[in-house]
Amino acid sequence: MTSSRADLRHQLNSATAGCDVPLAAIDMDAWDANAADLVRHAKGKPIRVVSAAIRNRALLRDILGRDGYQGVLSYTLSEAIWLAGTGICDDALVAYPSADRRAISRLVSDEHLAARVTIMVDDVAHLDLVDAVAAPEARAELRVCLDLDCSWQALRGRLRFGARRSPLRKPDDVARLARAVASRPGFRLVGLMAYESQPADDLWRAKRGRIRRRLARLIQKRGEQRLTARRAAAVEAVRNVADLEFVNAGGSVSITRTADESCVTELSAGSALLGPMQTDIADGFMPRPAAFFALPVVRRPSASVVTVAGGGYVASGTAGEHQLPTPWLPDGLRLARHEGAGQTQTPLRGATAASLAIGDLVWFRHAKAGELAERFDSYHLVRGERLMDTAPTYRGDGKTFM
Repeated sequence: MTSSRADLRHQLNSATAGCDVPLAAIDMDAWDANAADLVRHAKGKPIRVVSAAIRNRALLRDILGRDGYQGVLSYTLSEAIWLAGTGICDDALVAYPSADRRAISRLVSDEHLAARVTIMVDDVAHLDLVDAVAAPEARAELRVCLDLDCSWQALRGRLRFGARRSPLRKPDDVARLARAVASRPGFRLVGLMAYESQPADDLWRAKRGRIRRRLARLIQKRGEQRLTARRAAAVEAVRNVADLEFVNAGGSVSITRTADESCVTELSAGSALLGPMQTDIADGFMPRPAAFFALPVVRRPSASVVTVAGGGYVASGTAGEHQLPTPWLPDGLRLARHEGAGQTQTPLRGATAASLAIGDLVWFRHAKAGELAERFDSYHLVRGERLMDTAPTYRGDGKTFM
């Protein structure tokens, strides 16, 4: 174990000594370092915070209060309304189209919210849905952003890197929808989002298959070059229809490259603030691990095996080992190959298992950032050996935002 890992374990254990287990903690020193690094990599462009990676009011307020950060990229309309309505932010862009009629009804009935929330659209049907909830003449004007699909595709879509997002792939596609939005009363086109998800694609990030991963990286690099040109052309096509307030792009693992594109006016990032396992093999900017959860040792089946309570916090995405949580502190532990992370217990093997006693804590890292907040009611905010605060997650606030 390196001294830094040993020191971190001591600090986390000391700061949370009086807390109930299981528990989740944020290393605020690492959080600060990651926040500053992101701003440097953004090269002067504002960063819109991806709330799905944070899901904690205190942390969102903290990061939005720092220079270089502006606005939130929310994952549901109801979340955006909550963030804007409670004063956490005054600029919430919804990352995905919404079919939540109740949330739409609330948005269109409140001019204050409508001026602070921007909905996402990639189909005329999304406009029709809003009009079905409330006619244009009977509601507030809604801010609209178009979603350009940035995934890499070949063989007529049978081979793909990146998420299946929008049907808008070509400049002509977004220009056509831009004209439709501009011609519809009750809507105002203000933005274009062109999020590249392929750097975080599960296939590219798979831990196994060296040849497969090398091929995926090669395809990704070529795809980046094509995307740069396609994104610029799409932005130009939409600007010929409407004056855009913003062009949003990027992501935690691609922020450095995307910041160089002149057509992009703002960047998005969130996971890199917490440094989950999925960011460990990123090219370029690599954040420090900042988010951890701790489980107590409850059994010692043998000298080389300890068992902790619970632990089955598996990340979303394609099923595989890369979606499992990783035992991190103390160093030298690993999941049992044939059991993985269990719902009720998780056995761990390794050289340091012999040094652990019943009641000792094992600190894990989640594969993804925001999903840890779905498991815990609060985050313990730790700085060195001090517990600075205990801040409720969305779950602790009673907010699910499904």
